[in-house]
Amino acid sequence: MAGATVAPSSSHRAVVVLLLAAALACHLNIVAVAVKPECSCPGGKCRGLGVNYGTVADDLPSAARSVQLLRAAGAGAVKIYDANPGILRALAGTGLPVAIMVPNAAIPSLASSRAAAEDWVAANLAPHSPATRVMYLLVGNEVLSDGAAAGSTTTLAMGALSASYPPSAGAFRDDVAGDVIRPLLRFLKATRSFYFVDAYPYFAWAANRDAISLDYALFQGAASSHYVDPGTGHTYTNLLDQMLDAVVAAMGKLGYGDVKLAVAETGWPSAGGAGANVRNAATYNRNLAARMSKNPGTPARPGAKMPVFLFSLYNEDQKPGAGTERHWGLYYPNQTKVYEIDLTGQRSSRSYPPLPPADDTDSSAAWCVLAAGGGKAADGKAVQDALDYACQQGSGTCDAIQPGGACHEPDTLDAHASYAFNSYWQQFRNRGGTCSFNGLAETTTKDPSYGSCKFLSSED
Repeated sequence: MAGATVAPSSSHRAVVVLLLAAALACHLNIVAVAVKPECSCPGGKCRGLGVNYGTVADDLPSAARSVQLLRAAGAGAVKIYDANPGILRALAGTGLPVAIMVPNAAIPSLASSRAAAEDWVAANLAPHSPATRVMYLLVGNEVLSDGAAAGSTTTLAMGALSASYPPSAGAFRDDVAGDVIRPLLRFLKATRSFYFVDAYPYFAWAANRDAISLDYALFQGAASSHYVDPGTGHTYTNLLDQMLDAVVAAMGKLGYGDVKLAVAETGWPSAGGAGANVRNAATYNRNLAARMSKNPGTPARPGAKMPVFLFSLYNEDQKPGAGTERHWGLYYPNQTKVYEIDLTGQRSSRSYPPLPPADDTDSSAAWCVLAAGGGKAADGKAVQDALDYACQQGSGTCDAIQPGGACHEPDTLDAHASYAFNSYWQQFRNRGGTCSFNGLAETTTKDPSYGSCKFLSSED
């Protein structure tokens, strides 16, 4: 879910992936992006979904403990966002397939020469082989999201498409189709590699709630919500299949409809936005795991096996952006499960404990406060502007933080912002008001009241 960075020049668009693949093959005796996603678990138990292991958070468990949590959830693979030596050492000997991402910032230097690519592989990957089972090498993350250009074995967002509905109309943007995507697909086909895509039904649903059924996005839509593509006659029972087949169609329009597809990131947030709650997050991820274990592929590619990586292992409290950005994890940083899940998809849905109500807070008592790390992730002006906006809405929204008010002390920006955000949200949440404030706020089930300062809750 990262943004784009400065990309190599057009002359290097296809070169960087060739350099890295060649260097990887030289040092590790494999081409990491060309392996087959076969089911190969000890004891005959099929591997589960992969998991993205991000580290943009405070006080995360050790890498060794994180590997234990991955295995406890039934993860079948793990993707990391750089060649973190501590994590790679913790994965050594586990047999867990690993996808390693070359950070966007490293791409320009790696594109400069074969020697630079070989040096990167020698320094970052070779020391961990063969003890750590490196299966995929991904060059960059969503490098086309902001219109940058790079031809590499990369993860691409759905934003690389100019059209995705109906799926058969899928097409890449004109500015990247010919010069960037076609050479990339040519390379992927020649090396039998995967086109990795970040596909988030949550965002598609959240932006089109009047048109897209929530149940359809969560893999539990009734027959009446199913969609038949007029161009192909394929019937779609869920939103993710629609999105993936739009990518398949777009590749086909460039003459590479047989390139294999993989999902680098998908998931559903458990807080921070409309429809973002524990119930929906657990429902999406559980249903996805069951679906991929029993019926992989899509209507355009029935039965096709594809690597799928959930985002993410932890709720990462230091991620900037909208409130949802910090709530995609399977675990809290304190190692507590956000919800129970079996990533192998073998567990019966009836065997899970009951989930909390499907509202934006998952609690009968909830508050809206300045997000953890909010003062670090944004400058003081952004927080002050958000506080001022909240105080200008409604009646008496910020009376308690005025001089002499019950919540004036401590007289700090963070304390006053939390009170203002909550006061606004409690007044307007039933009329569409959200606990977001441009990503500065988050919901909590811990009462922030103190002394004589009372924060209204969703129960009041």
